[in-house]
Formats: sequence, C-alpha cells, structure tokens
Amino acid sequence: MEVREAEAFLAVSEELHFGRAAGRLNMAQPPLSRLIRQLEKKLGTRLFDRSTRTVKLTPAGSALIDPAQQLLEVSRDARDIVASAVSGDTGTVRIGFAGASINHTIGQLARELRQTHPRVKLEFHGSQFSPTGLNRVVDGTLDLAFGRWDFIPAELDSHVVALETPLVALPARHRLADQSAIRISDLAQEHWIVLPGGFGSALHNRLTTLTRAAGFVPKITQTAPDSWTLVILVAAEMGCALTLDSVRDNISTPGAVFRPLAGHQEPLEVRMIWRRDDPSAALRNVIDAAQSLLPDPWAQESS
Repeated sequence: MEVREAEAFLAVSEELHFGRAAGRLNMAQPPLSRLIRQLEKKLGTRLFDRSTRTVKLTPAGSALIDPAQQLLEVSRDARDIVASAVSGDTGTVRIGFAGASINHTIGQLARELRQTHPRVKLEFHGSQFSPTGLNRVVDGTLDLAFGRWDFIPAELDSHVVALETPLVALPARHRLADQSAIRISDLAQEHWIVLPGGFGSALHNRLTTLTRAAGFVPKITQTAPDSWTLVILVAAEMGCALTLDSVRDNISTPGAVFRPLAGHQEPLEVRMIWRRDDPSAALRNVIDAAQSLLPDPWAQESS
C-alpha cells in the first residue's frame, strides 16, 4: 500500500462518503474511486460495501485502518526528519579542541546550543592539539576544531574566537620567578617542556621564533601530552615552558608561576576552523551560534 492510497482509504473510511472524502483530499471523486479500486485489486479483497446510498467498511477494511494510520505516521515522521536535517535543526556535529585553555569557550558554546538547537547532537573530542585538529577537519573525521594555527589550508574557513597572550611558566623556586617580566634570552640555558607540535602549530612556532631571535635553540627535554601535565612538570622543576594566559587562568598548580615576556608580544589567535564546502546545515547553525557568541576580538578592538 502506497502513502497516497493509505490517505485515500482513511479519508473514505472516516467519511463513509466518496464525495466528502474527495473534497477533503482536494481531488475529484472519480480519481478517488479509482484509487480505492486499485488498492482493493492490489490487496485482493473489497474494503468497502457500496450502495447508491451508503458506504460501509468490510471486515477487511476495518482491519486495514491501523496499518494505514501507521504508514501515514511513518511517512510524516520521515518528512519531519528530512525537513529538520535540511534546516539544521537535527544532525551531529563533531567538535575538536585542545584542552584546558579552551574549556571555558567550549562550555559556553555547548550551553548556548543546548538552548537554541536542542536536537543537534554535539560530539566533543578533547586533546585535539592544533595540528591534529586541523588534519582531522581536512580529512572529515571532525567537522569543527578550535585551536591556534599560523597557516590554514585554502579548503578551510575560519573565525577568530579569542586572543591569547604568551607567557613563560617557571618553577616557583626558579632564579627568575620573582621578576615581573622575563627576557627570553635569559632562558637560553634552561630545559624546555613543550606540547606536541607540528606544521602550523602557532604556540610551537612562536617558541621557535622567540628563541631564534634571541640567538639560541631551545633544549627541549619533555613533550607533555596536555597543558595540565605541562604545568605539573614545570612545578616539579623539570624545566620551563612557553604557555598562554588562558592556561594560567584555567590551571592552578602549586609550585608553578606564570610571568609575561619582556617587550611587546603579539597575541596568538584562537580560531574555529571548518571545511568550506561542508554541506551540513547543522554545522552551519553551530558556526552561526559560535560567531554570534564569540565575535571576532579584532573587530571589537577596531570598533
């Protein structure tokens, strides 16, 4: 039984009058009669007893009411699901982010989307450092990623969501811990702890740029898996680290101090990236919500 046949059958079964049923369906009576005869032929039995004055359901017709209603409900559900997917009201969006430094931003976005798009499923993937997050957006295993990149491939779009200030994390008993600002050249002989780096990683590239300008190559002795571990290793006097004010604001570890670098320091941009040709309406809704919630700070500074 097709959906239009189910609609025709139910209209006649409820009205018990072909003329009224045809009017309800916005069609002429002869095509409606043909639809019912076609359905009866397909099922091999009469669904209605007809006379010049009355139309009555046969036992077979009565038995068909529930299946016909279920078919219509399934059809309506399918239309609603497709319409919701097209509008972006439903769908799944996979979001990658690095960790502690972006947690507050991710929490804000999740709360906003829960209010505005409750049927969009958000899958959050933590510990996606910038190179990994970028690669996973490019290959399609993530839809959206937050991180810091000095280079973004042409097939991706991006939006700046925050500006972060680079800082130096030092052991609390370090000889320079009491200084108000640290010259990078004073750390030439130190051991350095870094996060996983890679092509386009802005924080890793900034360390390289700073130390090269100061005339030395950093002695990297530890690669921490995340910012929490990095700060713990600094507190354990395993070395110093270049980090960010967002890490300082989100991670408190006794034994580690954070100091600004001497001289003017350009902020690092935290960006949201996505594939330019991604057709997902749900992703578009998430991007729009994020851009509204987290306006470009450069635009705010210039206004």
